[in-house]
Amino acid sequence: EAYDKANRAPWWVEYCASFFPVIVVVFLLRSFLFEPFRIPSGSMLPTLQNGDLILVNKYEYGIRLPIIDRKVVELGDPDRGDVVVFRYPVDPSIDYIKRVVGVPGDVVEYRDKTLTVNGQRVEAERSGDYYEPDRSSYVGRYTETLGGVSHEILLNRQQRQAYLPISNFPHRENCDYSNGAVRCTVPPGHYFMMGDNRDNSLDSRYWGFVPDDHIVGRAFLIWMNFSEPSRVGRVR
Repeated sequence: EAYDKANRAPWWVEYCASFFPVIVVVFLLRSFLFEPFRIPSGSMLPTLQNGDLILVNKYEYGIRLPIIDRKVVELGDPDRGDVVVFRYPVDPSIDYIKRVVGVPGDVVEYRDKTLTVNGQRVEAERSGDYYEPDRSSYVGRYTETLGGVSHEILLNRQQRQAYLPISNFPHRENCDYSNGAVRCTVPPGHYFMMGDNRDNSLDSRYWGFVPDDHIVGRAFLIWMNFSEPSRVGRVR
């Protein structure tokens, strides 16, 4: 018994060791399965609000090795209508969240507040008004169906808006900016993203395409909003 006490590890080592399995499990969950994020802005209103805490499915589009971020198992690809978290192409240290509106090979056009994909107009049906607290104003609320996914977007059809690139992004030659509109052909291995708050979102219309290796995963659940707990539910 005296020998056991003499060779016993310090209490703090045993204490830390007891947490090691938990740390390993959390690391594996965050690296390969699910990761929590907090919505920092209103660019995805009304789908996601500032302060929403969401969960992101990291394995739906394939399993990547952490740190080197290399995909080792192919499981699927983002589809039109998916809400995805990705690393901002201009600064990969920043995470963005937007909706996929164009996949590789698609021709995406946004003109006069109307989205067109491969020559087909994406219909948006007026469903009411939405009050934006940050702007103290009302804006039109519309229901849009993209890739079989029905979701709501915000549009101010009276507000004129021109789209100009903020930088000479990769594959800039695939886009045409003219007459207040933008028209892009999505290159292989890239995606075209837009925010649901169409008039207040900095997205692919301005900074170009998102490479596949920048995609973190698909947002699928709002698990908490401390200011509005009733918002808990699926992300559509």
